[in-house]
Amino acid sequence: MNKITKTLLSVLTIALILGLAFYPKIKKTFFSAETKEKGKEKGGPGGKGGKTSVIVTVVKSTRLDDMISSTGSILPNEEVEIRSEIAGRIILLNIKEGDVVAKGTVLLRINDDDLQARLRKLGFNKKLAEDNEARQKVLLQKEAISQREYDIAVNSVNTISADIEDLKAQILKTTLRAPFAGRIGFRYVSMGSYISPSTQIATLTNTNPAKIEFAIPAKYATEVKNGGTIEFMTENEEKTFIGRVYAIDPKIDPQTRTLQIRAQAPNPGNQLVPGAFAKVNLILKTKGSAIMIPTEAVIPEAKGNKVYVVKNGKSVSTKVTLGTRGDKTVEILDGLSIGDTLITNGIIQVKPDGDVEIKEVVK
Repeated sequence: MNKITKTLLSVLTIALILGLAFYPKIKKTFFSAETKEKGKEKGGPGGKGGKTSVIVTVVKSTRLDDMISSTGSILPNEEVEIRSEIAGRIILLNIKEGDVVAKGTVLLRINDDDLQARLRKLGFNKKLAEDNEARQKVLLQKEAISQREYDIAVNSVNTISADIEDLKAQILKTTLRAPFAGRIGFRYVSMGSYISPSTQIATLTNTNPAKIEFAIPAKYATEVKNGGTIEFMTENEEKTFIGRVYAIDPKIDPQTRTLQIRAQAPNPGNQLVPGAFAKVNLILKTKGSAIMIPTEAVIPEAKGNKVYVVKNGKSVSTKVTLGTRGDKTVEILDGLSIGDTLITNGIIQVKPDGDVEIKEVVK
């Protein structure tokens, strides 16, 4: 083997070793460039033809109200603790916990034997006094007695009659009736119990309609009127209920500087439970229809605000004029029309006149 052959073999060996050493880096660089080139050809994210995925909503007209948000509580329409006006032993107990009773239903009776005996005694005395008055009247006509003696006989009859009426009133109090239709709560006495006016027997509650009590800042005191509408939700119901203001406190609370208000709402299904928390919106004035969009769709700028709408598959920047702001929405006075496709999500990646792909339409 001559010198030239040896030199060529050495060069080839060195080249092979270097090739094996740098092959991974060469492969990575080559295939990366190839992938990018394919992406450009197919219009992928790395190319100029890439589309941005967005979530949109169709602009529509909605009702716009001038309202105040507040919190309050659900109250029963009527509620009373059932107590007896007189003391005595229970001889009839017609109270079942949880039962619905009609107005006038007999709930319990107290033993009235002693009162009935006294009533019979007064009846006998009255008969005797009436007979005596009749005889005295005949004698007065014959001038056998004075007018004063006859007046005493008449007074005796009237006094006994008044005592009878008083006793009958006492007997009526031995029977307790439901003062209004409602549901019986927990019972605290049993058959045969001796009760007094201080003894709580049970509770009676009427919840239809339900009352809603809440407070608003004093500055709105002159704007709220009886008959005003409220919308409210409770913690145990997801639906929105409608109520009407029926009572406004005539004075402002000096401690909290708020005005107490009560409203009523139909509650035939007893969905509104007394004591529940309520989130209330008091509608002061209805402005009519307006375009309301999500707040996150608005992009603030130095000279105003803008939004992005989709037209012919591209994102178009549109300047808008804002109006009334709500918790999650804002009124658009100018710049949008009903039916426009508004981008609400994915705005950060959107570019003016860029291609967009609608991922979802939110209603």
